Amino acid sequence: MWRMAMATRIETPAGTASEPAIVPDRSARYDPAVIEQKWRERWQRDDLYRVEDDAPGEKFYALTMYPYPSGVLHIGHWFAFVAPDIYARMLRMRGHNVLYPMGFDAFGLPAENAAIRNNIHPAIWTFDNIAKMRQQYHQMGAMIDWSRELATCTPDYYRWNQWFFLRMLERGLAYRAMGAVWWCPQDQTVLANEQVLDGNICERCGSEVIKRDLEQWYFRITDYAEELLHEGETLDWPERVKTMQRNWIGRSEGARLRFTLETGDALEVFTTRPDTVWGATFMVLAPEHPLVARLTTPEQQADVAAYIEQARRQTEIERLSTDAARSRTGVFTGGYAVNPVTDERIPVWIADYVLMGYGTGAIMAVPFGDQRDFEFARAFDLPIRAIVQPPDETGIDPATMTGAYTGPGILVDSGPMTGKRVPEELPEIIAWLEETGRGEAEVTYRLRDWLISRQRYWGTPIPVVYCDECGMVPVPEDQLPVELPLDAEFTPTGQSPLVSHEAFLHTICPQCGGPARRETDTMDTFVDSSWYWFRYTSPHEEHAPFDRETAARWTPVDLYCGGIEHAILHLLYARFFTKVLRDLGLIDHGEPFLRLRNQGIILAEEGTKMSKSRGKTVSPDDLVAAHGADALRLHLMYLGPWDQGGPWNARGITGMERFIRRAYGLVTETGAGPFVGSMASTETTALARLQAKTIQRVGDDLDEFQFNTMVAALIEYVNELMRLHAREPDLIHTPRWRSALETLVLLMAPSTPYVAEELWDRLGMPYSVHHQSWPSYDPALTQEATVEVVVQVNGKVRDRVLLPPDLAEEEAKARVLAQPKIVAALGGNSPRTVIYVPGRLINIVV
Repeated sequence: MWRMAMATRIETPAGTASEPAIVPDRSARYDPAVIEQKWRERWQRDDLYRVEDDAPGEKFYALTMYPYPSGVLHIGHWFAFVAPDIYARMLRMRGHNVLYPMGFDAFGLPAENAAIRNNIHPAIWTFDNIAKMRQQYHQMGAMIDWSRELATCTPDYYRWNQWFFLRMLERGLAYRAMGAVWWCPQDQTVLANEQVLDGNICERCGSEVIKRDLEQWYFRITDYAEELLHEGETLDWPERVKTMQRNWIGRSEGARLRFTLETGDALEVFTTRPDTVWGATFMVLAPEHPLVARLTTPEQQADVAAYIEQARRQTEIERLSTDAARSRTGVFTGGYAVNPVTDERIPVWIADYVLMGYGTGAIMAVPFGDQRDFEFARAFDLPIRAIVQPPDETGIDPATMTGAYTGPGILVDSGPMTGKRVPEELPEIIAWLEETGRGEAEVTYRLRDWLISRQRYWGTPIPVVYCDECGMVPVPEDQLPVELPLDAEFTPTGQSPLVSHEAFLHTICPQCGGPARRETDTMDTFVDSSWYWFRYTSPHEEHAPFDRETAARWTPVDLYCGGIEHAILHLLYARFFTKVLRDLGLIDHGEPFLRLRNQGIILAEEGTKMSKSRGKTVSPDDLVAAHGADALRLHLMYLGPWDQGGPWNARGITGMERFIRRAYGLVTETGAGPFVGSMASTETTALARLQAKTIQRVGDDLDEFQFNTMVAALIEYVNELMRLHAREPDLIHTPRWRSALETLVLLMAPSTPYVAEELWDRLGMPYSVHHQSWPSYDPALTQEATVEVVVQVNGKVRDRVLLPPDLAEEEAKARVLAQPKIVAALGGNSPRTVIYVPGRLINIVV
């Protein structure tokens, strides 16, 4: 029985025949603060959003990238999270068993910096922030199953990072090698990229930093390069993200060629254009190349050493810049190499635009066909040799060239390959190089192995020890986790406290029982985020990273939402980790996220990116206090397309609050009855069509992640209901009206969970609205009753008539020919031809 809350019946005066009027209960006004607190407490008490693994319904794993616990959620976090929350709620109402968990990416450098700055332990700082952010998620009304919460800085989580490391070490996927890092000579410490300002300035002390080679730990992601490249094409991800990953992996087909140095050493280079080797007039090595020292002649040593030091002070971005304003720099080593196809003696230079981490760290320089080589040759007066004649041209004079020629053509001055068309006959040229022992075909990748070492405290300890007798020894599995010491002392020296923590540093070798030293590097925090969604499926599992059966039920993730800034590193590492877990036999799939959607960025009002460090954020707490969480949720979704974002403004939130108040008043003032039966009228038919069309619109918009138009559909629905009520006041006494109001509340439930719960309760419906089914509709009611059809006579428009869109052709023709304007236009003549285009046009030829 429907409840009569919000209205009281007034007895009809004697002699009148009208139905009792509905008078609203003015004491029950919309008060978001009261309503939201009331239902938030009820939901938490009832554990409303707890998900059972074996609950009925098709599984759907919806996931939003977990946040770093930096202290508070700003408006950008709300924008990122509200949309997938709405979508997950809608799916649950459609009958899916939806997993929607949350956790915290809790390791990281900001916590360590805060420890030094505020004299507080990173763990205390982190967990205080997590508590604040958890409260804000509750305030948001998010449909999170908090029983699955995790924080990556807890030993019960990071022990499995260590377990994965050991499995990868066994398979050769984890290894140590020398790697270049930023080094501050003043602080005597390694710096993260984020700590290097303006290219070469230490954030801590302001001194100039340099690159230094240290032994580092790596994951061999390059073993999966081909699989990462090709399987990514099958995913329902934004094309922009797939393109970014494709470019980052950077597959190149070409050949590896062998040059001989005058020192007797072989110098190998990879090139995608082996057809241009006849035009190689000099070689360029990365300043870090191990052969530089052997090549350099005594008279060049001072210049070479100075240039190497200069290159170490630059970032890779600076060195790879193609900015025309940036002049090419380099130094001649004094050494020479022999071109393998011309036997010509060519000089060997070093230059910063060649990096050791790309290819072999050496290139054959072909200034005719490569722009950077061309600029370098012009800068140092090195020879340029024409090797390709463009189609239908007489040739290019190197002396007058203003840029490299990279187009197709016919090889010239290229020995036995002269006359070959490139790139069409490139395979034949590579085959010749292989047959003559000068090179071989090869595929290379721009992708480099994942450097996971961090010289920081607040991260997962790498589970190995170093013994003078046994060398590097993995920590046995039964000794995991290797825990971070909580009594670490943080000083402004810049060094990780693990380096000086005697109890942590000194241990026993598990192999020989002798003294050993623990690894003091910790893991990159991207390791934490490369598998966390598996842990959500069984967060309390003690004997494995996750329960395989439960993970098989839920994963892969059906929908993953987050920022485009994670398009490369996080998403690529997550894909790599998933493939490794598959190969370890823990799962049976190779891709983590079937569908990816990226939100845009909410900018500060002046158009810059919001940043906590620069004080450019908007606090949602004040807006919630003033207008309510539901109004803020709607406002964020109405700002514009979710995948585009845009500048923040608070002006529209009052409009969303007014809309909620209108909807609240409409339901509470007209939804209590009495309902006296069906009422056949134009208005009830219009109401039925409006109801069906709105259900369709809202559902379609949510399916397409068009949240702004979904909000518009809700607003239009309320406005139309109010217009219908104004035209036909007695409409509110019909079951159709009651059904339309219930539909309104159900459609609002994903977007405005608090007020929807309140209105559902005031309608006398069973708790909770968030356990109800998504409203259904008759598709026939979404079709237009009539459409306008243009009627032409001999090509001229003579009339426009309204016809049902599914009207049979003969019936449509008969109705049109009977129209007075058409009868007059025909003037008694019989039509020779009548052409009917359904729903659009009837053309009569006389």
